[in-house]
Amino acid sequence: MNCEQKYNYGNAHLEDSYLIPVSELESRLDEVPSETAILVYCRSGRRSVTASNILLDAGYCDVYNMEAGFNEWRSGGYPYEE
Repeated sequence: MNCEQKYNYGNAHLEDSYLIPVSELESRLDEVPSETAILVYCRSGRRSVTASNILLDAGYCDVYNMEAGFNEWRSGGYPYEE
């Protein structure tokens, strides 16, 4: 992926996922399910670490961070929706 092909959630994302920007996460925790595992991801894996920590601090237990981010996921040939 070159620099011009920037990730945009509206253009590509994991199936059954939804977007909550990390800057809004603390005020939108009521939208995050607490009875299921949560995979947190962003473009590169940096903001998702922050988001994962916010969820863990809020009492969520089954939280997973996609360390390399969505760009690596997509370039690795893993499934996603457009």
